[in-house]
Amino acid sequence: QVQLVESGGRLVQAGGSLKLSCAASGRTFSRYGMGWFRQAPGKEREFVAVIDLNGSAAYADSVKGRFTISRDNAKNTVYLQMNSLKPEDTAVYYCAADTGGGSYYYTAYEYWGQGTQVTVSS
Repeated sequence: QVQLVESGGRLVQAGGSLKLSCAASGRTFSRYGMGWFRQAPGKEREFVAVIDLNGSAAYADSVKGRFTISRDNAKNTVYLQMNSLKPEDTAVYYCAADTGGGSYYYTAYEYWGQGTQVTVSS
């Protein structure tokens, strides 16, 4: 079993940057695909980024070129660097772990963190 704890969310002005972290418990972190999702009020949870076991990454079109996902297996941590933030990026951001290696679909993920709030002011 994996426990995930996100951190780094806060209020930031449009155009600013934030780096989210997700720390995982357990010794098998390197075996999980890791994803970031977000959910804004009144909206469904949506895919943001995923990184597989080999470090290959994929992004939602809405964040491509602005966000970067990375992982440090030695620290059991996955990161989301967010640049050029926009008000529409405002949401609760969740990290998730997938024994299947990573997916665009939130239903594929077995483990979830509690979320961290990102608010981008205009």
